[in-house]
Amino acid sequence: MIAYLRQFGTLLGLLVIVVFFAVQLPGTFLTARNLINVSQQISMLAVVAFAMTVVMVMNDFDLSVGSTASLAGVLAAVLFAQGFPVWVGVSAALGIGLVGGVLNGVLVAYLGILPFVATLGTLTVFSGFAFFISGGATIFGRDIPKPFADFSRQGIPLDWLGLAEVKLPYLSLVAVLVLLIVWVLLEHTSYGRRLYAIGGNIEAAHLAGVRVRRLRLSAFAVTGFGAAVAGLMYASRVASANPTQGAGLMLDAIAAVFLGMTMGKEGEPRVLATLVGVLILGILDNGLTQMQVDSYVREMLVGTIVIAAVATSSLGRRG
Repeated sequence: MIAYLRQFGTLLGLLVIVVFFAVQLPGTFLTARNLINVSQQISMLAVVAFAMTVVMVMNDFDLSVGSTASLAGVLAAVLFAQGFPVWVGVSAALGIGLVGGVLNGVLVAYLGILPFVATLGTLTVFSGFAFFISGGATIFGRDIPKPFADFSRQGIPLDWLGLAEVKLPYLSLVAVLVLLIVWVLLEHTSYGRRLYAIGGNIEAAHLAGVRVRRLRLSAFAVTGFGAAVAGLMYASRVASANPTQGAGLMLDAIAAVFLGMTMGKEGEPRVLATLVGVLILGILDNGLTQMQVDSYVREMLVGTIVIAAVATSSLGRRG
């Protein structure tokens, strides 16, 4: 019984949350429009969480993803304000995310700095740089090109499903694309198998000929790139950018991965399981917002859910 609870408890928790809000918000929560809205709301967190899964597979983590997302959005907006075309701003933002990820990888894999210390340091550096290039101000309005801002407002029409005037947002499709890429990368390539080998036993992986340092660096690079993608998505969605807009992504991404880890037999990060964690956090946000519940209640609930899920998982393994 305990083993089943450990394996399926998180899914059961998701179902309970959905049923609760469906009962409390009849006629609004389970509508197609609201579910599409949820998919768009969670898209940025989903991208960061999927990218975070790549480093957490190796028992590493990246505390700088939130500041990387903020920096990417701000850099793109600053370039837009200076008259550069959209492709230049987007390319520069993705590039800074990749560089930031490589820097984290060098610090952790080649200099031997603990991931907590290294990424806590780069978190501060990236955040400070975002404040520096933006002057601490929010960039919005005419400085944001219309095609860039419109991307988040556009989507694929769902008329063929009988859903008039409802579109599947492009932001949601980006999240699905990232999910598929990370799933294939981790579950169906030798690269993913080597990352899991590092997470299982780093010394054994090294003795087996796995290039541990290169792989750890590449995983941090993937995570930094993913954080930059999320930063651009966020800037497009709100048609603005400021140095703190990605601050909440880091903790939520780690929470989503941990929630997903409770579903596996070995407690390993799996990107499809991370999706369940993202859905729990996103649906919780959406339902509590509709019920006009204060944000601090949401924070307490998220913490309680994570603790309960991890405790149940640990209990099952001891049993």
